[in-house]
Amino acid sequence: MEFESHTPGTPSDPDTPRTPLRHRHNSTVHQVLQLIQSDDLDSKIQAAREIRRLTKTSQRSRRQLSAAVHPLVAMLCSSSLLCNEAALLALLNLAVKDEKNKISIVDAGALEPIIRFLQSESSTLQEYATAALLTLSASAINKPIISASGVIPILVGILRDGSLQAKADAVMALYNLSTHLNNLSIILEAKPIPPLVNLLKTCKQSSKTAEKCSALIESLVEFDEGRTALTAEDGGVLAVVEVLESGSLQSREHALGALLTMCQIDRCKYREPILREGVIPGLLELTVQGTPNSQSKAQLLLQLLRDSPYRRTETQADTLESIVCNIISQIDGDEQSEKAKKMLAEMVQVSMEQSLRHLQQRALVCTPSDLPISSCTTKFL
Repeated sequence: MEFESHTPGTPSDPDTPRTPLRHRHNSTVHQVLQLIQSDDLDSKIQAAREIRRLTKTSQRSRRQLSAAVHPLVAMLCSSSLLCNEAALLALLNLAVKDEKNKISIVDAGALEPIIRFLQSESSTLQEYATAALLTLSASAINKPIISASGVIPILVGILRDGSLQAKADAVMALYNLSTHLNNLSIILEAKPIPPLVNLLKTCKQSSKTAEKCSALIESLVEFDEGRTALTAEDGGVLAVVEVLESGSLQSREHALGALLTMCQIDRCKYREPILREGVIPGLLELTVQGTPNSQSKAQLLLQLLRDSPYRRTETQADTLESIVCNIISQIDGDEQSEKAKKMLAEMVQVSMEQSLRHLQQRALVCTPSDLPISSCTTKFL
């Protein structure tokens, strides 16, 4: 059976029968559901490809074709690679933004073949399986089931050795699973820090991949093993600092959170490794241009990075400027010190401009009732 595109009739072609668009769509859905149940393998593959097309952008089609979940999952057990790929892609589209379908796919037994595909020699099949697992792991109902399947070490393996696309999907799937109870410990056991750092070094720092890498690292450094692994990895702290400097807004917050966590837990141990990688310019920028949350965290980290976070003299106010000057005086390397000084000057300039704008705005909205009443005006009241 062939699926054909139908062109609606136009006013200039009165003899063309006019079939309502919805009726044609419903008829196609009915035909596809019949075909996916057939015994002919080629027909099943054709139906799976049509399901993928219909559900690519249509939430209504995902609902209407939910009955195809069980036959599609059965196709995952076929020895035909074409059959596996067609079924995986159809299931992937059925699951996107549809919680019921996500749960139905796992309930129908899709995890076992998907995990097998994750370890396939076919990079294409591995990529499709990783994308499918990423989508399925977004469901809170599925997370404990997926976690119990033993897939986490396999995902870390893909993070280490998979294709670039598979790595990107693997890190997002791991992030989804990391939000479930006790999964961070399981992820840590699989030693994810080295591949996470490598992925941070190679992906665009403004990408979603960098954001999820940074988010995972932020969670993992709450554990001693995570902090030790990050500082032991060549360029590990530097990769986080670079995201803090040039990542997306969300990535920068995660990177800042990771460094702040490390310093708060053991300032003496992690202050020097963080300072050594030139974190000051990025922190200064965040104190001015970051979100309110980033600004307060950046200032707190700057305080922890100074020579003594508790020292305060009567003659030197504990201002952000004095904190940064204290840090700059200890930085090795002229280039890094000059960059930090330049950032500090810009920060002070921006702060002054913001204060001036604030005063101007207050002056514009000021009303006579806001002004003090002089002795002259009282005569007219």
